[in-house]
Amino acid sequence: MGDTIASLQIGEKGIIEDFSLDAIPLTLLEMGCLPGIEVKLLQVAPLKDPLYIKVNGSHLAIRQEMAKQIKITKL
Repeated sequence: MGDTIASLQIGEKGIIEDFSLDAIPLTLLEMGCLPGIEVKLLQVAPLKDPLYIKVNGSHLAIRQEMAKQIKITKL
């Protein structure tokens, strides 16, 4: 299994590589969560869910389960 957004540590960055369109809400796609885009983990909620990320200049909160579906290459 490769790296995913869920595998990032706070402050780490990665490039989105691939994901299942069925697993990702359209809203995330519209906000720029697309292959080739850099993503950075900003913060993790106390109970590990949600994760706060920066993608395409926007700060987003995504669920841990969704973060595990988005494959990345760590930078």
